[in-house]
Amino acid sequence: MGLRELSPKFFKIEVEDNVGIVRLNRPPANSHNLEMLRELDNIIVESRFDEDVRALILTSAVPRFFSAGFDINEIRDKSPEYIGLSSQYSKEVMLRIMSTKKLIIAAINGHCMGGGLELALACDLRFGANDENIKIGMPEVANLGLIPGEGGTQFLARLVGRSKAIYLMVTSKTLSPKEAYELGILDRLVEPEKLFEETFEFAKQMAKGPTLAIGFAKLAVNEGMDLPLYNAFVLEREMQNQALASEDAKEGARAFFDKRKPVFKGR
Repeated sequence: MGLRELSPKFFKIEVEDNVGIVRLNRPPANSHNLEMLRELDNIIVESRFDEDVRALILTSAVPRFFSAGFDINEIRDKSPEYIGLSSQYSKEVMLRIMSTKKLIIAAINGHCMGGGLELALACDLRFGANDENIKIGMPEVANLGLIPGEGGTQFLARLVGRSKAIYLMVTSKTLSPKEAYELGILDRLVEPEKLFEETFEFAKQMAKGPTLAIGFAKLAVNEGMDLPLYNAFVLEREMQNQALASEDAKEGARAFFDKRKPVFKGR
């Protein structure tokens, strides 16, 4: 089974030009529950094995919202143990995204709050619509008396620094896309009507490139950051050795000496 053969309840899926397009689709706000997380987990796993998918875009099919995070109804109605287990499972899904050897880009086309932002932070890159009406933030502390529970305390601190992350969390400050871009939470700011087009063109460009090396670079960063430097260098060396043995590396060298553009196959 390939990615396009999946029929999830809470996502819309397309594959075009070797790019998997995954749209969150749980109105009204794409708040996720355990069932939705299970579907996302299955989508990520399936994308790993789908040779026709060489990059992924995660975006929203719901107006105004990328995702409002974990479903508050679940927090109200379920036991603390259930919510704790759901939170743990969510972290495991986030780690699956980070350890998948394909570039995953979040195209943030609506409000991105709480667990929705945590999901976006687990992606490799974040492109955002330059719309002042969109809010981005982690409101759990001030609004719910909780802390970000789907990896946010660690993702945000690693991205913006310890003190800025603490400030954003304890104040529950919401950011505009421009403010999020200036802090480094967003990697690219795009006019709303061009967001998907520009994200897709970038993903398509990556999908046509040396995707094996792209995947190795991603894993070397994600898996090496928390290692001592020497061990991280060992990991980098192993990734590089695998890349050197690839068809793409041989093609890159031939193209360099032939003074032409390389034709990569991702293997």
